[in-house]
Amino acid sequence: MLLSINLEHPEPRKVRRAVDALEAGGVIAYPTDTVYGLGCDLMNKNAIERLYSIKGMDRSHPLAFVCPDLSDIAKYAVVENQVYRVLRRFLPGPYTFILPATREVPKLVQMKRKNVGIRVPACEVTRALARELGRPIISSTAARPGEAPFVDPDELDSAFKGLALVLDGGAGGLSPTSVIDLTTSPPEIVREGAGDVDEFR
Repeated sequence: MLLSINLEHPEPRKVRRAVDALEAGGVIAYPTDTVYGLGCDLMNKNAIERLYSIKGMDRSHPLAFVCPDLSDIAKYAVVENQVYRVLRRFLPGPYTFILPATREVPKLVQMKRKNVGIRVPACEVTRALARELGRPIISSTAARPGEAPFVDPDELDSAFKGLALVLDGGAGGLSPTSVIDLTTSPPEIVREGAGDVDEFR
């Protein structure tokens, strides 16, 4: 089911409706500052399994945590001073930063090395969802494994069977986030995407 939403001033009742779906264990599609994302509630194990199933994705594939603000990151990731300076410069923005996970992170969504991918998008809709939910949204690019992201919200609705809701913010982008691993020194560029990565080379 499609629900159109204002990208710059998301209507509170529509945000609430999407969060109701998340709290009920549903997987939703929503716009970000890069491509459309598929997401669910971090604390719902069944919803996370459903996200993997809907996307047809291997269970070893990492998922990102969408946080509304920088202040929310420290609960889920170990953030040292120099790392915080990097995050403050680049977020909100089109980046996913890999950081060491804290004990608050469910084992189901930890990577092999107990790391976590953190994202604070420059998109008011996505941040409003996470803010209203009160915890991060577990997120993955709205794309089939190995294929380009879906741009048209209408296509999302038919491509991914079992979505509780599609928030329609118009056409999405084609480049996902740049993924930077800050657990290594120097930082490692895991994926070059929408964000400028020259500083990390």
